[in-house]
Amino acid sequence: MTRRQKRFGAGRTLLAVLTALGALAGAALVGAAPAGAAEDATRIAPGVVYRELDIQAARGPTHAHVLSVDLRDPRVRLDLLYPGAVAARATVSQLADARGAVAGVNGDFFNITEVQHPGVRATGASVGPVIARGTALKAAVPNGQRFGPALPPGTSTQDVVGVGVDRRARLDSLALDGAVTTPAVRLPLGGLNQYALPVGSVGAFTSAWGSASRVRATCGTDTDRAAPCSTDTYEVTVRDGRVVSAADTPGSGPIAEGTTVLVGREAGAQQLRKFSTGEPVQVRHRLVAQKSWVPYRFALGGYPVLRDGLPLAGLDDRTSAVRTAVGIGDGGRRVLLLAVDGAPEYRTGLTIAEVADTMRQLGSVDAFSLDGGGSSTLVARTPGAGGVSVRNHPTDGVERPVPNGIGVFSAG
Repeated sequence: MTRRQKRFGAGRTLLAVLTALGALAGAALVGAAPAGAAEDATRIAPGVVYRELDIQAARGPTHAHVLSVDLRDPRVRLDLLYPGAVAARATVSQLADARGAVAGVNGDFFNITEVQHPGVRATGASVGPVIARGTALKAAVPNGQRFGPALPPGTSTQDVVGVGVDRRARLDSLALDGAVTTPAVRLPLGGLNQYALPVGSVGAFTSAWGSASRVRATCGTDTDRAAPCSTDTYEVTVRDGRVVSAADTPGSGPIAEGTTVLVGREAGAQQLRKFSTGEPVQVRHRLVAQKSWVPYRFALGGYPVLRDGLPLAGLDDRTSAVRTAVGIGDGGRRVLLLAVDGAPEYRTGLTIAEVADTMRQLGSVDAFSLDGGGSSTLVARTPGAGGVSVRNHPTDGVERPVPNGIGVFSAG
């Protein structure tokens, strides 16, 4: 038996503990082993267990890699992985090793290409809201500007999965609340460090954005990502509370601490043209949770597929693909991180409906879909190793750089 056959065969041992949960409606877990065989699961660190399992999906067998994280253990926590800027990318293994994480998975969908806008470069920024270490880094782009599969009915780009300061994981929605205020006018803020701004709005870019061009923020419309870039734009730079410069075209390059660049399109651009050098400007922004009063330590975007133990209505049950997902159980105290293997024999993957059923079968009450395909990556550190290793087979043959991910940290 080859090393790979041994590794995949061992994954089937997890299924014994799942037998009592019943058969899946769409995807069926296969290869059940005798009771007690789940001891073959690998303990990555205190409160963190890694397993593999086979799934008999509608389009054939697939293989999944699962991290079980027990947040009841005070030594373990989850946090955002990102390369230090919203508009930047790195591989999950690079992000995990840079932060000292013992494991992790890729995160949100992102602005990966710009073939519809010649001369405009993709920013690499993610779609949904992002909170890192309790600080809001970005807000959500309009639904029509999203990259990734169609959203299930009733969901939006504002949906997030996160962990609060109470150490409980939950699903939520984060809306931007902000304003730009001068002695003469008060404008609603339409975006924060986003690769796409709503038509007619003003968006704020801070040092968290990075150095990527801000032109992409004025391309497309709220309903059509491929629509042409706006020809009516304006940019104002505010430093230490006063206007210091302006330009007709959004710029690029790093933004210094204490500086905010305001980008306007259409009606927003017309308002910014009224600002004058030296004029005092106050920019205020925050992300407001729609469900929880507990502040988030971290949060990132994607979309929900399971709520209160029930799959969302209208989930796609036809398109199979390699997927990454997050499951939540035990009142937010247990988190499952799942990545489907991208090896050729398993690449048909799961439908979104099968993802919801799989996460429910694994014990999740709520579940959330993250970016998939070539982005799907699960890494974990072998006990005693100096860094993480990739446990699944990325569909591209190598890790794809991504804007963010979920990191697992352990003090043990």
